[in-house]
Amino acid sequence: NQQVTQSQIERRQSEKMSQCGKGFINQSYLKKHQRVHTGEKPHVCSECGQRFTVSYSLKVHMRFHSGEKPYQCTECGMRFFTRATYKNHILNHSGERPNVCGQCGKSFKDAASLRRHCHSEKPYSCSECGKSFTRLFRLTIHKRVHSGEKPYSCTECGKSFTQAANLKIHMRIHSGEKPYSCTLCEKSFTQGSGLTVHMRTHSGEKPSMCDHCGKHFKYMSYLKRHLKVHFGETSQERPNICGKCGKSFKDAASLRRHCHSERPYICTECGKSFTRAIHLTVHKRIHSGEKPYTCTVCGKCFRQANCLTNHLWIHSGEKPYSCTLCGKGFTQVNCLKKHLRVHSGERPNCCEHCGKCFTDVSYLRRHIKVHSGERPHGCTVCGKKFSDISNLKKHERMHSIEKGDIVKTEILGLNS
Repeated sequence: NQQVTQSQIERRQSEKMSQCGKGFINQSYLKKHQRVHTGEKPHVCSECGQRFTVSYSLKVHMRFHSGEKPYQCTECGMRFFTRATYKNHILNHSGERPNVCGQCGKSFKDAASLRRHCHSEKPYSCSECGKSFTRLFRLTIHKRVHSGEKPYSCTECGKSFTQAANLKIHMRIHSGEKPYSCTLCEKSFTQGSGLTVHMRTHSGEKPSMCDHCGKHFKYMSYLKRHLKVHFGETSQERPNICGKCGKSFKDAASLRRHCHSERPYICTECGKSFTRAIHLTVHKRIHSGEKPYTCTVCGKCFRQANCLTNHLWIHSGEKPYSCTLCGKGFTQVNCLKKHLRVHSGERPNCCEHCGKCFTDVSYLRRHIKVHSGERPHGCTVCGKKFSDISNLKKHERMHSIEKGDIVKTEILGLNS
């Protein structure tokens, strides 16, 4: 048998690769994934008209209408809509952790936790620059940066690339294909990153912030140009600049730590880790309850200075972020981004159990509790538990009304 080369493997992978660069084991999975980009949802609920990209999501969704919960826990009797939520639930009784990492042997209760772990662990390191990777083939591709090898050549212009996926994107220049379209103005782009940057024109978002004066910029190129104000055209004081966020560092080691997302600062309370000590300090206030930043107008306290700044706009009436489509103003850029989904119809936060999608991740988190059966909010009066804090507050009002009625009855009794 003829030996299969690394380039042949990558070429085969590129044939099963989406326009966004995500790879799949076969064409049928790729076809289903492509619906994420095309927006195609061929499976329609006959009850409410909600549409789904795959038939299984519709099947699970229909159980919400019928009330069918086919999976029952033999330990406690709790029933579930999906097999995935049922399997996760029974692990609470058994204590079993069947999802084992192939690299370090660490075990996890569910597949999602294992995936998060695998993406954080990077065992394959480049001997040239120290950059780490989650998978060996990604390191192989990276090494071409140092060797200069570019095995994928364009048949139109002869330009070469280190990856098949990059050649595929480049070919769109010749074909004129622009698969990424803005839902607000219909402008199209050859790459998803181009669309992401373009959306800032509508949202007013300026994600690139200068570490030294706090000024924000829409594009990384503007931030890099601005940094010259602080350091001069030829200053070598902080020459090590991150290509992703624009942060500058005094030495190459600090830049490497930042780029590799090292998280040496660990919270002793919950185990969450951080790249910088200041982030850990701020996080610890969640556990301690410390809120050192106080509003001089109403006395409300905050854990972070930027939260206080955003709050002060409520008193001043200032709303610096405006929607270019309807003129509605917002105090925070994140609120504007969420609002723009009203116009675009975008619902990027989808439930992996039933396929239902939401505009905001907080709505998704609240919805997931329907599947998990989690009810973390307990009533201090009667002990009844709720999945959502707003439902708990409504319930507690019932006790307040009952208490008020008792007091009223007692007063009337005294007067009679």
